[in-house]
Amino acid sequence: MAKVVVPDDVYKECQINIKENNKHPDGKYWTRIEKRQWAVGLFLGTAMLYSSRTIMPLAVVSVSEEMGWDKTESGTVLSAFFWGYTMTQFLGGYLSDRIGGDVVIPTAACLWGLITFWTPQLAYVATDKHSALYIVVLTRALQGIFQGVHMPATTSLVSKHVDKSRAIYTSFVVTGNYVGTLLTGSLGSFLLDRYGWQMPFYIIGSCSLIWMLCVRYFLINKHRKSYATVRMDDAPSSAKFRGQPAVPWVSLFTKPAFWSIIVGHFCENNAFYILLSWLPTYFHENFPHARGWVFNVVPWIVTIPSSIFSGWLADKLITKGYSVTFVRKLMESVALLGTSFFLVFISYTTTYTGSLTCMAIAISCCGFHNSGILVNPQDIAPKHAGSVFGIMNMAGAIPGFVGVYIAGHILEATKSWSAVFNQTAGVCLVGWMVFVLFGTGKKII
Repeated sequence: MAKVVVPDDVYKECQINIKENNKHPDGKYWTRIEKRQWAVGLFLGTAMLYSSRTIMPLAVVSVSEEMGWDKTESGTVLSAFFWGYTMTQFLGGYLSDRIGGDVVIPTAACLWGLITFWTPQLAYVATDKHSALYIVVLTRALQGIFQGVHMPATTSLVSKHVDKSRAIYTSFVVTGNYVGTLLTGSLGSFLLDRYGWQMPFYIIGSCSLIWMLCVRYFLINKHRKSYATVRMDDAPSSAKFRGQPAVPWVSLFTKPAFWSIIVGHFCENNAFYILLSWLPTYFHENFPHARGWVFNVVPWIVTIPSSIFSGWLADKLITKGYSVTFVRKLMESVALLGTSFFLVFISYTTTYTGSLTCMAIAISCCGFHNSGILVNPQDIAPKHAGSVFGIMNMAGAIPGFVGVYIAGHILEATKSWSAVFNQTAGVCLVGWMVFVLFGTGKKII
C-alpha cells in the first residue's frame, strides 16, 4: 500500500499525541477531548435544529393575521414540515453510514439555515394570500426535507466514534431539542413581540448558519487534520473509514426486534407531538388566566435533567452488569408507562397546579425514551445504525401530522380533552407491550 511521506519528527510527534490522548490507532473512536468537543457541537446543532423548526408554530398566529389565512390554511403550513421531514430520514442515515455524518450534517444545516433565514422574504415575494400560502408551505416542506437527515446522521456518527457510554452521550445530544424549543419560546417570543414575526426567522436562521460554519471549520476540519499526518498503514483509508458493507435488508426485516423499535418509537412520538402541539391550547381553554410563559416553559425545562439522568442511569446499570436488553426495556417502560399514567391522571385533576404538574411529569418521562429505543439502533445494528435509525425515525415522524390531526378531530367531535389524553395513553401502552415482548439490546445484523 502506498505511503504518505512525512518527516520523521512529525511522525514521531503524531504517535506521541496518539498515545497521550488515548487515541485508538485506527482512528475509529474519538478521544475524550474529541468526544467532549463533538458533544457540545452536536448538542448546539440539535438546539438550532429544533429552534428553527418551532419558529413557525410560534409565529403562525401573527403570520396568519397578516396573510389572511384561516385555521385550515395555518394547519397546512404547520403540517407541511413533517411531509418533508418524513421523506429523508432513511436517506440521511444511509448516506451517513456510507460517506459520514460529518459530511451530511453541515451540508444539510447550510440549506435549512438559509431557508429559515429567507422565509419572511420569500413570503413577501407573493402578490396574494394564496401564492404566499403555497410559497410558505414549500419552504416548510423543504426545511423538513433538509432537517430530516440530522438525527439519523448524528446516530451514525455516534455509533461509529463513541465506544462507551453511548446512552448518556446520545441523551445529552438529544437534550438539545428541548433547549431549542425553550430558546424559541423565550427569545423568539421576545423578538416576536418587540420586532414582529420576521425577526425570529432572521436571528435564529443566522445563529444556525454561524453554528454550521463553526462546526465545519473548527471541529470537522480539526478532526480530519488530526489523522492527516499519520501513515496510510496506521490510519484508515477513505474506503476503510467511510465505506460500509451493504445493509442486509432481508435479514433485518425478518427480525421482530427491528419492528418493535419501529412500533415503540411511533407510539412515543405520537404522545410527544400531540403534547407539543396541543399543550398551549389545553391550558388556554381550561385555565384562561394562566400565564403562557409558565406552561410553555416548565414542562420542557424539567425534561432536560430527566433526559440526561436517564442516559447516565442506563450506562451506570450496564457497567454494573445488567444486560443491555434489560436496561433498554427499563428505560422505555419509564417513558411509555410514565407518560401513559400521567396522561390518564390529568383527566382527574381540576386545578391548574395539578394539571401543570401532571403535564410536566408526562413530558419529562418522554426524556427516558432517549436512553431506550432512541439509542437501540446502535445496539442491534452498530454498523448500520444510521440506516436503521432513519427508518425508525421516518415512522416516528408520521404522528407529526397524522397523530396531531386525529387528536384534533377527536377534540372537535367530542369536545373532551380526556378522550384525547386517554387515546394517546392507549397508544403508549401498545408501544410498551410490543417493545417489552420483542425488543432486544443484542446485535441482530
